[in-house]
Amino acid sequence: MGKKKNYALALDIGTEFVKALIFRIDDDQASVIGVGRQRQKLSDMQGGRVTDISGVISNCEKALDQAAEESGVAPTQCVVGIAGELVKGTTTTVHYQRPAPKSKVTVGELKTIITEVQKKAFEKTRANLAWETGYSEIDVRLVNSAVVDVKIDGYKVTNPVGFQGRDISVGIFNAFAPVVHLGALQTITEGLGLDLLGVVAEPYAVARSMGMEESVEFSAIFIDIGGGTTDIAVVRNGGVEGTKMFAIGGRVFTKRLANEFNLSFQEAEKLKMAYSAGELEKAKSEQMKKAIDGDCQTWLSGVQLALEEFAGVDLLPSKILLCGGGSMLPDIKKILETSEWIDDLPFAKKPKVNFIRPRDVSSVLDETESLDDPQDITPMALANMAIDLAGTPSVISGTIDRVVDSLKE
Repeated sequence: MGKKKNYALALDIGTEFVKALIFRIDDDQASVIGVGRQRQKLSDMQGGRVTDISGVISNCEKALDQAAEESGVAPTQCVVGIAGELVKGTTTTVHYQRPAPKSKVTVGELKTIITEVQKKAFEKTRANLAWETGYSEIDVRLVNSAVVDVKIDGYKVTNPVGFQGRDISVGIFNAFAPVVHLGALQTITEGLGLDLLGVVAEPYAVARSMGMEESVEFSAIFIDIGGGTTDIAVVRNGGVEGTKMFAIGGRVFTKRLANEFNLSFQEAEKLKMAYSAGELEKAKSEQMKKAIDGDCQTWLSGVQLALEEFAGVDLLPSKILLCGGGSMLPDIKKILETSEWIDDLPFAKKPKVNFIRPRDVSSVLDETESLDDPQDITPMALANMAIDLAGTPSVISGTIDRVVDSLKE
């Protein structure tokens, strides 16, 4: 894609909804001009994974038609989000001692270091997935790759080419997904006649949407609660340290209400929405609260387990940012604001919990004025990623792309 009047679309294929945004890219800004949403059937997706390809294609078509009608354009270049328990994201750092510290770092040398990092990360992820799933030969592919941190002799630099020094450390965030997941998404985009700009790990996209590259100091825990999964990304000092996902989302609470009050799934979903909006009388609200309390505790245990994996030498960021349709359940924010759960985790102080609002995604403007709550953040974050994918890569990201392409071959 060139730089003038580019149109593209973001497709967030969630467990509960397909969300489509059509936007115009002007330099470093995406302006949303069309929005479409279509509810998925219970059999279409499970825990962030596609279970019925033709059902999902049909839902995507409906969402895309709505967005195209509103925007008056039908672009084919798209960015698609991927989520689910088996999507793994982690930052790997490699320290490299240069034999000739007085010579300047070259692009070739940078490529060698990056290749080393990528090989290490790939093997580590494969081993982890094999252990988790019990399949020793699970086939994984790289979804996203980005440099988080580059230091030469302890000094942080954005591009090491041309610098002198003995020790180079490069930290690269990589997200991997099983081929079966990626293949399903590729089949869907082909079925829709779309040209795939990229598949992006959703928690990574959400973490990147807050303009953190501008601030080296930025640290936060992002929690995106969808219909089928909860996606967590930990950002420290402006770089994504890793992502974790677990299969508890809004549907778990809807199913609980359906069982407790003997309702259909659709009726229970309506009741949950009314409860989240504060529209129920006090007695009914108390009943709801009681019904979902056990599931909230189970969800919180999932968050604790995920964060334990980031509890290395550094303290966890004391800022939690929520998004996703499931985060609108009032009990979620309340339970995160209780103190007990953080006792076993290395927080310096009790974390502050806030929602990410569409206006916080600074590089994405909503010209439709219809994106107004936390469930709109993920598709907006995907639109933000499209700006990069449509632009010219920097020296480092260009090198990474070439290394990644060679590793894929």
